[in-house]
Amino acid sequence: TTEVQEQTLARTLRGGDAAVQSQTGTGKTAAFLATIFDRMARGDVPRGRFALVIVPTRELAVQIEGEARLLGRHLGMKIACFYGGAGYTSQLAALKRGVDLAIGTPGRLIDLSERGLLRLKDVGILVIDEADRLFDMGFLPDIKRLLQGMSPRTERQSMLFSATLSRVSRKIALDYLNNPDFIELTP
Repeated sequence: TTEVQEQTLARTLRGGDAAVQSQTGTGKTAAFLATIFDRMARGDVPRGRFALVIVPTRELAVQIEGEARLLGRHLGMKIACFYGGAGYTSQLAALKRGVDLAIGTPGRLIDLSERGLLRLKDVGILVIDEADRLFDMGFLPDIKRLLQGMSPRTERQSMLFSATLSRVSRKIALDYLNNPDFIELTP
């Protein structure tokens, strides 16, 4: 395991929230996927709740979906990816079947939630990945909108990952995560 995985998992496997400063390629995806799969498999997440990973780009969504399918291949989890610039058909079919782990970009997630197809209130575990990139790309209002549609922070587990824990990332963590540990790893 990497340092980011050890420090993150020590907090998140017990259900705690974390805001983690970590560079790409340090194993953070495995850390949040391990948390999601472990807590869901043990029944720590109420039935009917799902895990949501919000990412800045379609490429990253597809990459995380691939890792999730690999890591969770024996768990029978329903994993789906939601992003714009692609047809709705397969994404709507996935929602109809039910999703345990949804990975998506802000625009498409808002679109699906406003159509009543994705119930943000049912998010049991939230991951905001590459937070600094999301904010740099102008997604801060969208992230706030998504967060405001969810259950209170005390009713879900939340994790935020960012290459730098900027002022904005810290404020989002303090406003929307439940008493998070700030884990800062120097590259």
